[in-house]
Amino acid sequence: MNDEARLVAWVRGRVQGVGFRWFTRARALELGGLSGFALNLEDGRVQVVAEGPRERCEGLLRWLRGEDTPGRVDGVTEMWDTPRGGYEGFAIR
Repeated sequence: MNDEARLVAWVRGRVQGVGFRWFTRARALELGGLSGFALNLEDGRVQVVAEGPRERCEGLLRWLRGEDTPGRVDGVTEMWDTPRGGYEGFAIR
């Protein structure tokens, strides 16, 4: 069984202008083994793409839904897939 996964999450709420992408990157690096990015979308959401061990992606998703995030998260929509690769580290876009 391959435990590598790709998480794409769209986070809505007050998540732009509060350091959300920076803290997301810090959490991804803290969890270790994740690559991807956090991106502000024009509609006010933040898109997070993370690839790596599934349990670490799940840890990042729990954090995105938790109370320790900056700003205010009203909801998170997630999509799981197989990794596509092509990322070096975890970027803020």
